[in-house]
Amino acid sequence: MDSEIKEEIPVHEEFILCCGVETQVLKCGPWTDLFNDQSANRPKLLIFVITGNPGFSAAYVPFVKALYSSVNKRFPVWVISHAGHALAPKDKKILTTSDDPNAQEVKDIYGLCGQVEHKLAFLRTHVPKEMKLVLIGHSIGCYISLQILKLAPELPIIRSLLLFPTIERMSESPNGRIATPLFCRFRYALYVSAYLLLKPWPEKIKSLMIRKYLQMMNLQTEFSLLNMLEPFCLVNAAYLASQEMMDVVKRDNETIKEHLSKPHPCAAASALERA
Repeated sequence: MDSEIKEEIPVHEEFILCCGVETQVLKCGPWTDLFNDQSANRPKLLIFVITGNPGFSAAYVPFVKALYSSVNKRFPVWVISHAGHALAPKDKKILTTSDDPNAQEVKDIYGLCGQVEHKLAFLRTHVPKEMKLVLIGHSIGCYISLQILKLAPELPIIRSLLLFPTIERMSESPNGRIATPLFCRFRYALYVSAYLLLKPWPEKIKSLMIRKYLQMMNLQTEFSLLNMLEPFCLVNAAYLASQEMMDVVKRDNETIKEHLSKPHPCAAASALERA
């Protein structure tokens, strides 16, 4: 099964400028440009995955491939990195669009609210308005998904699925009691340590360490995970974590109740296929 997914399922990597920030988007399936694809088999639904923190898209490749296979390869599955959690390789072209919001319009782009605006900007500028959406959030991505539902009722979201949701009382959890002082009080010490320890390392050493880590975790991905050891990305991940601990306190019951009545994604997908 694993070899079949690895060989037969295409995943396209793009680096785009979203809200003025380099952003990695991995697109599972043959549809890479939903705006210019006017073919009869263009899908009517997009499955959009929002990562946890750190927001390293490449770590989700096995998941999005399995998900794409489970929907019989009928719908694209895209996963987006968080703003500031991905840097494009030197030889990689960064795509831009004239509709991209000016970076100055999004305050604190690397913070929690900024990350929500970052995902909204992508959906509004890179996905056709008529395209139905299924949001899948993981960890803090679930909080971001709920915020999207709350702030953008005009988006045609037919379902939002929350995986290991981090949507309430983060600082009170066992891990939160450790992470809160670490990220909120000693964050700058982490910044300095990250730059002093990791910046001088050669890329070959970083690649070797990441390969060993992936082997230990039994993970496979054809895309680079060097951002896991990039100080700039780790600093932004720590900054986002500090805001999570302070701001993710009360569960948004109103938004959850409002969207509980939406149809199951499989039923909705079947209806779209018959349309």
